[in-house]
Amino acid sequence: MGKPAKSKSLCVGCHNDYYNHNGNSHTGECWMFENAKLVKRKCVHIDQRPPWNQNPIWVFDCYSERGYVYVGANQIR
Repeated sequence: MGKPAKSKSLCVGCHNDYYNHNGNSHTGECWMFENAKLVKRKCVHIDQRPPWNQNPIWVFDCYSERGYVYVGANQIR
């Protein structure tokens, strides 16, 4: 799958996605969205031990989800 287009739909699940909805910020969007870059990362639960063999996914470089860390696409430990 190729690189997706930059869209707020990729913010779903991010801790800061709150600011993209219902006027929760004065600009109507997360302050990180404008400069966010799409990168391939592996989503690793904080309790998961290496090796991390899951497939990488496209996320914004600022994406932050409670209980998970996002490591480099080629990182296995």
